[in-house]
Amino acid sequence: MQCRTLGKTELKVSNVSLGTMTFGRQNSEPESHEQLDYAFSRGVNFIDTAELYAVPSGPEFAGETEKIIGNWLKTKSRDDVMIASKVAGRSNMDFLRESHSETRLNKEQITAALEGSLKRLDTDYIDVYYLHWPDRKIGLFADSFGYEHQEDPGAIPIEETLSILDGFQKAGKIRHIAVSNETPWGVMKYLEHSNNGVGPRPTIIQNAYSLINRLFEHGLAEIAAREDIGLAAYSPLGGGSLTGKYTNGALPKGSRRERFPGFTTRYQSNHTAEAILKYEKLARERGISLTQLAQKFVDTRPFMTTNIIGATTMDQLKENIDAFEIEWDDELEAAVNKIHRENPSPAP
Repeated sequence: MQCRTLGKTELKVSNVSLGTMTFGRQNSEPESHEQLDYAFSRGVNFIDTAELYAVPSGPEFAGETEKIIGNWLKTKSRDDVMIASKVAGRSNMDFLRESHSETRLNKEQITAALEGSLKRLDTDYIDVYYLHWPDRKIGLFADSFGYEHQEDPGAIPIEETLSILDGFQKAGKIRHIAVSNETPWGVMKYLEHSNNGVGPRPTIIQNAYSLINRLFEHGLAEIAAREDIGLAAYSPLGGGSLTGKYTNGALPKGSRRERFPGFTTRYQSNHTAEAILKYEKLARERGISLTQLAQKFVDTRPFMTTNIIGATTMDQLKENIDAFEIEWDDELEAAVNKIHRENPSPAP
C-alpha cells in the first residue's frame, strides 16, 4: 500500500480507499466490520461514505452505512483513520431531510446533512467532506451526450456553498472539502473562489474512472496536474463489469446487477460489452485477471490520488487489494490504449 499526499494538504492517504455503499443493505454490520478490519490491516487508512448510503438508497437505507462505520470507529484510534463523507447535491430525494424538501447545497441543508453525518459516525469531525454532486442542473451519471446548457437562476452559487463550508471548517467540524461528479468548469470555479479567499480549497475530485470510462482525461486531468487536485476514482471496476462476471450476458445470483437491475445501466451497453471482451482477452494473455488489469490501470494514472474499491464478499475485497501488487509496464500500457482507441469510453 502506498501513501499519497491529499492535494495541497499535509495529509497522507492510502492509494486504495474502502468504498462502503453496500454496508447496511448488501452487507450486514458484522460483515461490514470484517471488511473494515481487513482493509485497515492491509494499510487502507481512507474510508469513503456518504449521507445517502447504503445504495440503492431510500428512507430505510440512507444513513445506515455511516452508523455502521461509526460503531467500528469506536474500536480504533480516530487519528489513525480518515473518513470522507458527502452531502447530497440538488435532487428530489426528500427522504434525506426532515423537512421532506428537495436536497440543496444551501446553509440549512448542509448544516442538517453535516450534523446528521457527525452524529451517525459518532465523531467530532469529518476529514474530507464532499459535495456529492452539483446544485446546478447538469447531466449526470447516465448522460453520454455531453453538456446541454439550461438557464438555472435558482441554483445555489458556488461561492455561497463555499462560504458555508468555510464556517464548518473554522468550527473544526470538517478538516478539508472536496467535490464529486464535477465538471472542469465546476472545479475551476471552486478553485477560483477559494483562491480569492471565499472559502476552503477543494483537495480532491471524486469522479467515475475506469478502463471503460476515461472521461476524466478530457479537461480534468490537466486541472489535476496544474492545480494539484487529484482524483479519487469511483467505480474502477465499472459496477463489477470489469471483473468479467457479467461477460456474455451472465447474471450471477445475488450480484448487484441481478438484485438491482437499473442501478448500473451506464455499464450495460453493447459497446461496453465489446470493450470488456477485449480487455478480458488482454488480461488472459498476460496471465492476470481482468480485475487486476482494471485496478492497476487506474492506480498507475499520473493524476490518481486514491482508488475507491468496494466489495460484497471478503474474497472480492482480498482480490481487489491484491490487484495493486502486479507490475505495470509499457507493453501493457500500449495494449490498453490500443483497445481504448478502438472503443473510447463506452460507459460514460
